[in-house]
Amino acid sequence: MTNDAMAVPRSDSVDPRLGDTTSAIDIATAAGEVLLELRHTLTAAGLDPDGIRRAGDKRSHDFIVGALARACPRDAVLSEEGADDPARLTADRVWIVDPLDGTREFGEAGRDDWAVHIALVEHGTLTVGAVAIPALGTTYSTADTPPRAVPSRTPRLVVSRTRTPAPVLAVADALGAELVEMGSAGAKAMAVVRGEADIYAHTGGQYEWDSAAPVAVARAAGLHVSRIDGSEPVYNRADPYLPDILICRREWADRALEVLGR
Repeated sequence: MTNDAMAVPRSDSVDPRLGDTTSAIDIATAAGEVLLELRHTLTAAGLDPDGIRRAGDKRSHDFIVGALARACPRDAVLSEEGADDPARLTADRVWIVDPLDGTREFGEAGRDDWAVHIALVEHGTLTVGAVAIPALGTTYSTADTPPRAVPSRTPRLVVSRTRTPAPVLAVADALGAELVEMGSAGAKAMAVVRGEADIYAHTGGQYEWDSAAPVAVARAAGLHVSRIDGSEPVYNRADPYLPDILICRREWADRALEVLGR
């Protein structure tokens, strides 16, 4: 696949929200396919993992920004890999993008816990989100039908492979939760969306692009979404630092928030 691939352009003849969702899904999915091909090619060529990671970040950023410029040329973009344009703060529509969430995992051959995030904020409200998990061939979005409830069980809490902050460990202890190590924020959140995990609590520092698309998708799926103090996450702020998030099944929300608030 080349960088000429792009999403279906928006059309005034369809519901604008449907067109935006389609664009997010198509662009995230296509970027994921670009990344899969790139990783295969560079791995076969013997490039070191750090080089593969750097190439992936840049290639996906360039692809997504180009596709959004063609599909929605008047919209602003906030991307982890791009320069921040303050004009986005007064824009009616801002796309928030993480071109490669889980860069570390992307550089490790065979790992599937990395993602592509694309979200849309309109007039300060998070309205559209798509999270592609390219190695699984799946893209989750705000257009999906919420999954069916899973039976009650010992909760499963997804945590980082490298570090688990003390507040998150406190939640696991209080709930008797099983810890499940996983890579990117998007992969963790989508594990909760599809019912393979129950709680994703993060307190170790993130930015808006890490959580915007996962939050949009999780909220559409009927999950609890908040900051760890119970407040709503706010997007497209002057400072995009958004250090914590809680995404979980609703039956665990009150207890998790209680523990996190200590």
